Amino acid sequence: MKPNKELVCMGHQIILHETSGDYDLMEGISAPGVPGPPPHYHQGYHELFMVIEGEMEFLIGDKAVTVKAGSSNDIPANTLHTFKNSGTENCRFMNVHSPKGFMSLFEKFGIDAKEENAFEKSVAPQLLGNLARQSASYDMHIIIG
Repeated sequence: MKPNKELVCMGHQIILHETSGDYDLMEGISAPGVPGPPPHYHQGYHELFMVIEGEMEFLIGDKAVTVKAGSSNDIPANTLHTFKNSGTENCRFMNVHSPKGFMSLFEKFGIDAKEENAFEKSVAPQLLGNLARQSASYDMHIIIG
């Protein structure tokens, strides 16, 4: 197995874990107040978040759900969702996409965590605009409004 890749994507520190199964596994760290992606859904991916430390607020459909350390949130395909760290401390979480394939979005738009100003580069308007324009090709269908 290759070493885990550490990136910053949309303001979130992420560590990509290689797997042998038909799923992608990522560890994330979100600072307080950092918003997640725009509300979106995946046609072909099921997604699971497990909060390890802190808490994360999710919008699933039209419901707000707060998930605290030790709890998880299963998001079926075609379910509108987003998240943000609504707590006062960093939130550490595991994220699974099944089947495998969504990790390519993070590899394409993530900034190497070792780069100087990686956080700022990861939220630069040009990069976020490119991500929004290309997101559907990664099965991330953004809904605005």
